[in-house]
Amino acid sequence: MNDRELVSYLRRCNSEDNHAYADVAHRFGADALLDSHLPMLDQIDLLAQEWQVMDPTDKRHAGLTYALRVIAEAYLQHPG
Repeated sequence: MNDRELVSYLRRCNSEDNHAYADVAHRFGADALLDSHLPMLDQIDLLAQEWQVMDPTDKRHAGLTYALRVIAEAYLQHPG
């Protein structure tokens, strides 16, 4: 899987998690999400979006690519 596919995969995983949290909030109320990792998912998705539009010559590109690969690997190793 190349980097672009991996980041797209990561964004899909985040979207699926966000949908799951929305379902929990709908069923049990927003208080059920107080200790969730939803804010972290939002930050990861923002980084993934930034990576998708980032110029590969940007000095941050390599580090952000590595960080997103590590996060995506965690999803691949521990799906749903």
